[in-house]
Amino acid sequence: MSNPDYASQYFQGTAMGASAMGQVVALYDTILRDLRRALEAIASKQIEKRINAANHAIIVIGELQGVLDFERGGEVARTLSSFYSVSRAMIAQAATHGSLQTFEEVISMFARVRAAWSHVERTVTASEPTSQLRVSSLVPAIVPRSVSDPSSDKPKDSAPSRWNA
Repeated sequence: MSNPDYASQYFQGTAMGASAMGQVVALYDTILRDLRRALEAIASKQIEKRINAANHAIIVIGELQGVLDFERGGEVARTLSSFYSVSRAMIAQAATHGSLQTFEEVISMFARVRAAWSHVERTVTASEPTSQLRVSSLVPAIVPRSVSDPSSDKPKDSAPSRWNA
């Protein structure tokens, strides 16, 4: 069994025992690993590795987007869906053009959102129902303004200043 097989088994085992939010955090970790692999592939001029890593990140993001519950999640689910759509497009563009800057920007975005999910996971007790989560207060701080605020007058393809800190 090769090292990637051991790693895969470890990650699967970890995810199986995690809470729902823990599983989301694990998926964000996977996305971040994929994006970092794509960056490494650019540096080593390995086009196939870059494309494969980016494609896997896009697939994982698609899975996250596909399980959003718009009925119960309301505005948060809609905002996350827009965030996922924007980030998938950015990754596809970065993979096609080998853009270090775009990959780094997407890594930064996902690192912030991952940190927010991790914080929520740590602060919510096991007995607290997930319906009481206040994830909506985190959304404006972690997603693009043009995604979180549809009334924003900034175009979606504006300069990097579109991101909240």
